[in-house]
Amino acid sequence: MASAPAATRVLHLVNGEFYAGAERVQDLLALALPAHGFQVGFATLKDGQFAARRRSQDAPLHPLPMSSRLDLRQCARLARLLRSGGFRLLHTHTPRSALVGRLVATWTGIPMVHHVHSPAERDTEQGWRNARNALAERFSLRGARALIAVSASLERHLLQQGFPAARVRCIPNGVPVSERLRRDYRPGEELTLGMIALFRPRKGIEVLLEAMAALRREGLPARLHAVGPFETPAYERSVHELAARLGLADAVTWAGFRSDMAAELRRMHVFVLPSLYGEGMPMVVLEAMAAGLPIVSTTVEGIPEVVRDGQDGLLAAPGNAAALAAALASFARGSADAGAMGDSGWQRQRARFSDQSMAAGVAGVYREVLQQ
Repeated sequence: MASAPAATRVLHLVNGEFYAGAERVQDLLALALPAHGFQVGFATLKDGQFAARRRSQDAPLHPLPMSSRLDLRQCARLARLLRSGGFRLLHTHTPRSALVGRLVATWTGIPMVHHVHSPAERDTEQGWRNARNALAERFSLRGARALIAVSASLERHLLQQGFPAARVRCIPNGVPVSERLRRDYRPGEELTLGMIALFRPRKGIEVLLEAMAALRREGLPARLHAVGPFETPAYERSVHELAARLGLADAVTWAGFRSDMAAELRRMHVFVLPSLYGEGMPMVVLEAMAAGLPIVSTTVEGIPEVVRDGQDGLLAAPGNAAALAAALASFARGSADAGAMGDSGWQRQRARFSDQSMAAGVAGVYREVLQQ
């Protein structure tokens, strides 16, 4: 009996500092790509949470920590790793990893694929940092054989930057399908809102707190179950101080990082992501849809490509606390059917945004590149 062909080895070069949306994509690809003939390994450029929190613990991980953004001494180690490990593709995910990846791909001749998870120009609150990252990314991506955009908005962004359409592929993010996990809501009871994020200013938690305060002024009881770490201790203090000033200290549960997302989603009636900018295609929105939760979010970049306003949830303009409060109030009063919208999103995620469809699309890009 003939043996199965050996899997093609792909090295994913990642930052490794956090375990958030982009890192979930990398983790899920490592789990799903073997079914398509590709074996994933990881190399991390920063010490951090990814190594311990990833589900793909069977995938080998090679720490290559850089002492600074300009520390390129790890390029030689990465080149040796690619050659000795028999890797045929290098897959990068951030401006930092793309810069290192381009140098090493040029050196070794191993083709590079880059995944665009969010626009570098709108990733942080620091304009100089965004400009620096965008400049480094544009230079680095010129050396990529293929660019994977996680949403049509990011695909348009790449084309507007002058990248040829033949090198750009839109492959939406995906998550595993799930049973319905939501709590059924009856108008008049306390509405439990849920938010899962790496909490930083662009996620808009301040806007959500202001919207909740507006609901309370209207006599609509609501509380927030917030899951995830804060980017910095200073930012965490400022958000907690705002909640106290708004009289919401007793209405918010700060759960911190949790590994069992299913258990957290079961606590929620409605999932909220009030992002201000910088969202390619949020994994947490897809996870909430997979659990059957209706979504309240904003009209930021890739979000409207997933959540159909009035069908899978409700969308508001970013930064508009009054509009966000109005959307939440429609669930609290029963004018928006949480169950019907949750069911619609559940079906949509299964049909269009699964981890399997994402992996199949990425595998297709790998095959195209290897045939060039």
